Amino acid sequence: MNKLEIVSYNVNGIRSAISKGLIDWIKSTQYDAYLFQEIKANEADIPKELFDELGYSNYWFPAQKKGYSGVGIAIKTPHTNLVKGMDIPKFDAEGRLIRLDIGDITLISSYFPSGSSGEERQSVKMEYLDDFYAYIHQLKKEKKKIIVSGDYNICHEAIDIHDPIGNKNSSGFLPEERDWMSKYFNNGFTDTFRYFYPEKKEEYSWWSFRANARNNNKGWRIDYHAVTDELKPQLSDAKIFMDVKHSDHCPIYVKLNL
Repeated sequence: MNKLEIVSYNVNGIRSAISKGLIDWIKSTQYDAYLFQEIKANEADIPKELFDELGYSNYWFPAQKKGYSGVGIAIKTPHTNLVKGMDIPKFDAEGRLIRLDIGDITLISSYFPSGSSGEERQSVKMEYLDDFYAYIHQLKKEKKKIIVSGDYNICHEAIDIHDPIGNKNSSGFLPEERDWMSKYFNNGFTDTFRYFYPEKKEEYSWWSFRANARNNNKGWRIDYHAVTDELKPQLSDAKIFMDVKHSDHCPIYVKLNL
């Protein structure tokens, strides 16, 4: 195996996405790993056999609250060391993070909290950002090559959002959230899409269901593959699959040489 192709996808309900053709899309693309966020299902309700039939080992970390949050990984590459959660009970109860190792690479799927429902969840989001930052830098002491894929629920720069002025006070584009992303990307992590396409505009990964936003491409780029700087030399390609529609998000892709 000389390459690793990874997709991250907030599916907005794994069963909903399957009903809209997700399994057929996986069958046609056959990437090495698919990282899911917002699965919104108990493990017993996920049709795992559909992934098994395609040759993908699949692991799920649902939230305790039914129909909420949760993450998963479907992978056909040999792997070890599956870990569910960050050892932070309040966030592990929400099914926020799952990881495994592919050789010397650690692969993480994380669903960062949204703050759009109000001040209480916004403060939870900011707390998650702080706790995740501490967690990932602790992990980085033992694992040098890390890929953190998922829905970060933050647009980093004005280029990442269709209306930066109109959204300057919106959760997901607040100055303190953007500052956190800058700190993250300035301290050992790289935004893989921007690594290849520093100037590319109007490439988004999420669209509101309101006001025909997707058809008008009034979107936000809030999903990322972030890699530690040790992996930068192995980066080969990154893409956003805006035409793939099983969710209000679309899949994002990264390719590494091994």
